[in-house]
Amino acid sequence: MRKKIDIQDIYTAALKIFAEFGYKKATVDDIAKELDMTKSNLYLYAENKKDLYEKTVRYALTRWQNLVRDEILKETSAADQFYVMCRKAIDYLDEAHELRAILKRDPDIFPMFPTSDPYEKINNDSVQMIRVILENGIRQKVFRPVNIDKVSTIIFSIYKMFIIRTYIQNSADKTTIRELFEETLDLATRGLFVNQS
Repeated sequence: MRKKIDIQDIYTAALKIFAEFGYKKATVDDIAKELDMTKSNLYLYAENKKDLYEKTVRYALTRWQNLVRDEILKETSAADQFYVMCRKAIDYLDEAHELRAILKRDPDIFPMFPTSDPYEKINNDSVQMIRVILENGIRQKVFRPVNIDKVSTIIFSIYKMFIIRTYIQNSADKTTIRELFEETLDLATRGLFVNQS
């Protein structure tokens, strides 16, 4: 009788192989060997390599998003939620070497100006997470009233730009990335002008 494999184990193994070899060079055989299973058994979980890749990336992005969401839920103040959201999203990517390698090899995962976005639902969920924090902040009178839909999209776009610039296009060290991030966060939350009216 064939042993059933946990789907998370499949995605974890696939993430490792895709990060190491990239989508083009990785094979379904490589992933099957990593799992100590046959290629035909692996096809019970995915139609083909492309399907497995997209499911794996979706899994990795959702895991990242869920970790950030879990940390946000620990906070009651919208200001704290905003800072936690920003910092945990970056902290996670600092440690997620395999996801970072995949993002670097495939920048279309995080498209800046997408005509089509294979991870649109996940990205929309991220914008929604920002939207909820903004709504809470306005209700708590911590944030000034803004167009929540537009500002949520702008904040997510700034975040994507930061990820693309620091993790995908650049090989800056962790200290430089953290300094750039803190300056970006400071500018986004405190603005540029001394007296804001």
